[in-house]
Amino acid sequence: MIWFRGCTPEVLAGPDGRIVAVGAAARAAGKGAEVVELEGEALPGLGDAHLHLMWMSRQKLELELGGARSLEEALARIRRRAAGLPKNAWLIGRGWYNDVWPDPAFPDRHLLDQAAGGRPAVLTRKDGHSAWVSTAALAAAGVGLKTPDPPGGVIDREADGTPAGIVRERALDLIRRVVPAPTTAEFDRALAAVLRDLVRLGLTHVHTMDGPDLFAALQRLHARGRLPLRVIWNLPIGNVEHAERLGVRSGWGDEWLRVWGVKAFLDGSLGSRTAEMLDGSGVQTLTQPDLEELCARCARAELNVCLHAIGDAAVRRALDALEPHRNAWELWRPSIEHAQCVDPADVPRFRQLGVIASMQPVHAVSDRELADREWAGRTAHAYAWRPLQDAGAVLAFGSDAPVETASPWPGLAAATIWRKQARWHPELALTRSQALRAYTVGVAYAAGMEREVGRLRPGFRCDLTIVKDGGPLATVVGGRVSRSR
Repeated sequence: MIWFRGCTPEVLAGPDGRIVAVGAAARAAGKGAEVVELEGEALPGLGDAHLHLMWMSRQKLELELGGARSLEEALARIRRRAAGLPKNAWLIGRGWYNDVWPDPAFPDRHLLDQAAGGRPAVLTRKDGHSAWVSTAALAAAGVGLKTPDPPGGVIDREADGTPAGIVRERALDLIRRVVPAPTTAEFDRALAAVLRDLVRLGLTHVHTMDGPDLFAALQRLHARGRLPLRVIWNLPIGNVEHAERLGVRSGWGDEWLRVWGVKAFLDGSLGSRTAEMLDGSGVQTLTQPDLEELCARCARAELNVCLHAIGDAAVRRALDALEPHRNAWELWRPSIEHAQCVDPADVPRFRQLGVIASMQPVHAVSDRELADREWAGRTAHAYAWRPLQDAGAVLAFGSDAPVETASPWPGLAAATIWRKQARWHPELALTRSQALRAYTVGVAYAAGMEREVGRLRPGFRCDLTIVKDGGPLATVVGGRVSRSR
């Protein structure tokens, strides 16, 4: 047995990686056990209900434009990266965020052509809902003057109809299908590094929203015993038919790698101006008939759904589609991902329909000025954690990394003290205990694991986040210790 001593509360773990005793009971039963000294507060292991391991891993291999404070700074980074690439190599990157530039206008392909040296270049915006692409990349994808906007997507155009260099939502698929992928070995190394980073941040289990290539990589690492934390995989809508045919149900897997839900996009994002709003603005990326069919299919197949809905109209459509399937089966735990703007009339429906509000508090910090501008008059019910909590909804918090930092600590602050400090609708803030519950019990519940992780109780897996001076000191997953500092 292992006695985690010196932290509050102290915890005793058995050889199977489960908690035997907590607090005074751990001290009484810990004599003779292996001792690990950990000073600080022992929290149930923190989780993340929504991130993207695929893009976090690719980020380690690609040009990073996050933090560029102007178009000129972004172009300078592009020029430096291009100078080190072979002549015809693709330049791939992500993270630019025009809303913090002095001129927030979306950039065009001509500037990118010059900076990238005429090579194919694809640079995904911070939110992942639009991309800046060069002329050569458009040509490689066969996107030109006569290419129509795909359903649920937009190709920005110049006055004569020529693509301007920005593609939004489903139009990104036209470009991504021709972008070269890293080798298996390169990607696996990057993914392993990302998972180690997450543990150092204090995370013990995460939900990832990614395609089958990511799942294959996770399986390769798992087979080699290289998963340092628990991963819950949510498959894209395009793979539903394969899951149905194989009979894969939510919860398939083991304690380290678990299949859970089906991710579908109902709209875009606030930053890309594609969130679907009740005033008619935004982009509907999944029609209501298709959404209703998806929910019915998943309910029958015993697969949960994770519905991306940012605008108030998209949230309402998600709730409408889920209403006929209330309590569809024992582990039916549908979630609305992001739920950034919820009409007050729809807040009680989350609990009534058993729908999880899977939200990322740190988005409010990044989006505040843009939300005030784009959602004028509606920010009193945007990022509305407290009203959803008070109405009895299950909150499951995460980061949406790499859109935002994967660290849970800025998110925890955003959900609690930040609103008061920023004087931005402080009535929507949570208490620390409420926010911690959303990062622990809520994340566990959103994967059907609430009897396994998320609490410090005998019989639960020994997953701990040890906190000291406001940040992670160490992380324990299944009784295995990783030091953060």
